[in-house]
Amino acid sequence: MKRPSHNSSSRRQFLGASAGGLMLNLLPFAAHAKDDYPSHPVTVIVPYAPGGQGDVFARLLAQPMGDSLGQTWVVENRPGASGLLGTRQVIRSKPDGLTLLLGQTGEAVVIPLVNKAAGYDTLKDLEPVVLVGNSPLVLLVGPQSPYKTVEELIAAARQSPENVAYASSGTATPGHLAAVALESGTKTKMIHVPYKGAGQAMTDIMGGQVGFFFSSLSAAAGHIKSGAVRALAITTKERLPAWPDLPTIHETVLPEFNYSLWGGVFAPKGTDAGIIATLNQQINAALALPELRDRFIADGSAVASNTPDEFRAFVSGEVDKYRALIEQNNITID
Repeated sequence: MKRPSHNSSSRRQFLGASAGGLMLNLLPFAAHAKDDYPSHPVTVIVPYAPGGQGDVFARLLAQPMGDSLGQTWVVENRPGASGLLGTRQVIRSKPDGLTLLLGQTGEAVVIPLVNKAAGYDTLKDLEPVVLVGNSPLVLLVGPQSPYKTVEELIAAARQSPENVAYASSGTATPGHLAAVALESGTKTKMIHVPYKGAGQAMTDIMGGQVGFFFSSLSAAAGHIKSGAVRALAITTKERLPAWPDLPTIHETVLPEFNYSLWGGVFAPKGTDAGIIATLNQQINAALALPELRDRFIADGSAVASNTPDEFRAFVSGEVDKYRALIEQNNITID
């Protein structure tokens, strides 16, 4: 299962501006660290290539976390096998708080449910530290599409389901599962056209070869603004401050619809509770900074903040939600 690639020059410039612009000082918080933790740089594994949502979250935290911990916060991309390689690396790492995972919806929740070879259970093999942020998917159609609203799209699917097809960047990707949830909730059945990544899917949406596509908002923003695609709705319950005129599926056709690309920090199983508490406190302090919140908003994301127990409960709820959807629709991958 492949993920959309968002490694654009504009995204790299955004990250560069983020690193250079967050001249922050959280050193007073470091007094609460357990003993001398951390005694060495902290490596945060992002199990995908640079430029994706999790990569953005990890890099936005780099400077404030380096300041507060007194050690470098090193973001290391370890792509491969739909996030499995990087995730397994952290699971096998020493539980000393020096190797962490920026885990996301796919590898933290979906992959273990659809791929029996994954070989791990996130809540048994990792320690949840904190939910960092989330970003909606956005339902896109082509500029010449007859659908101006989600309601019109669903009406067409009910009338002629054989004529409504949707693209995805692969089976069991978040975009595919959002479309399946839309089908299930509206009691429709449309044609799924899986692609090997988001790039060709986006191209075919622009050209009208396929009906609609759930994309990450960060990847679609430029195309929406240029008019190359039309955005009908986002998948989270709340509208975004940066996109106030973009409705949610929750407010249009499905009141309980709520799917997002979220990212959070995990530590290896057995990591000392004091280290977990320190990391949680420092990351929450960073996320409370207005400068950092502004960076998230500009990227079409929302800052999250919670305790380790709350994050564990959140992940457990996500597992239950996706397990029900996956089992009801018999979704598996090799």
